[in-house]
Amino acid sequence: MSTDTLTWTAVCAVDDILPDMGVCARMDGRHIAVFRVGETQLFAIDNVDPLSRASVLSRGLVGCLGGRIVVASPLYKNHFDLRSGECLEAPEHSVRTHPIRVEDGRVFIATR
Repeated sequence: MSTDTLTWTAVCAVDDILPDMGVCARMDGRHIAVFRVGETQLFAIDNVDPLSRASVLSRGLVGCLGGRIVVASPLYKNHFDLRSGECLEAPEHSVRTHPIRVEDGRVFIATR
């Protein structure tokens, strides 16, 4: 789907997210985890851990595993690739990613 046909929603300011941390945003009834990696990289994935069904991924630890930028679920410690949403330990438990961009210091996430 082209990013031109998506509906973009402002969720927070970039400065509201500390580097290498995540925050949770609620959009269209979904919980979205928004991560800032370093000073400039931003990622958005579903916040609900598929194994526990708890909305906790935004509270996970951000790091690098095998050259991939990941977040470790705070409950079951599964690692989710922030670019693809793939669960490294069990790909069948992968999460959805969401388009993200910054305009005038604000973080926007697209809904499909």
